Amino acid sequence: MIFCRFQTGRAVRWGRVSRGTVEELLPDPFGDSSPTGLVWPLKDVQLLAPCEPTKIIAIGLNYADHAREFGHKIPKEPLIFLKPASAVIGPDEPIRLPAASRQVEYEAELAVVIGRRARNVPLEGTKKYILGYTLMNDVTARDLQRSDGQWTRAKGFDTFAPLGPWIVSGISPEDLKIEAYVNGERRQSSRTSQLIFGVSRLVSHISQVMTLEPGDIISTGTPSGVGPLKRGDRVEIRVEKIGSLLNRVV
Repeated sequence: MIFCRFQTGRAVRWGRVSRGTVEELLPDPFGDSSPTGLVWPLKDVQLLAPCEPTKIIAIGLNYADHAREFGHKIPKEPLIFLKPASAVIGPDEPIRLPAASRQVEYEAELAVVIGRRARNVPLEGTKKYILGYTLMNDVTARDLQRSDGQWTRAKGFDTFAPLGPWIVSGISPEDLKIEAYVNGERRQSSRTSQLIFGVSRLVSHISQVMTLEPGDIISTGTPSGVGPLKRGDRVEIRVEKIGSLLNRVV
């Protein structure tokens, strides 16, 4: 099933996508929900970020080729950091280059959407806590990441967490093609089978540290090929069986 958040006029709604249409759901996909009978053509609605996370837990150096790209050793445990909810934007919204940075880069990532409150989840019991999967661009001010020695400022600017276009449930995250394109040119290409720590390990590990709430995001890391963005660029993240997330840079 495909869930989305969308806007019609001034109203923000939850829905499910099927055959080029969006059917409204109430109250939301994180519990018992029902269709209202209201349906719109998909082309006539504005897709928003598909959830409203209380936090985004992102994973560093979770593809071996990306770790080598930056001269780092393979982590022995998931390397977690946080991005603020204020960084979230949706499909087609602009990524804004901050004045404080001269090197802003894209990072294509598969994102896990938590479906129910999760705390101390055993490794074999993670699936029931996952609503589905979406895409995230872990936009990073690389120069600030290097100079600060930690990642909060570099990862935390407003607009630095594009999410979307929707949440897809009922798929396996274990071997999906993941790509990034800038102005139509492919810059990253890998498969989620190359993740060092897979989705179940991440959900279990993170839930031992902090309580995960419905709508929270775990962004699973990026493969090699990250690179700079400049004003006027169009950056697109693609993941097999989910879709495409496109944002322009201003």
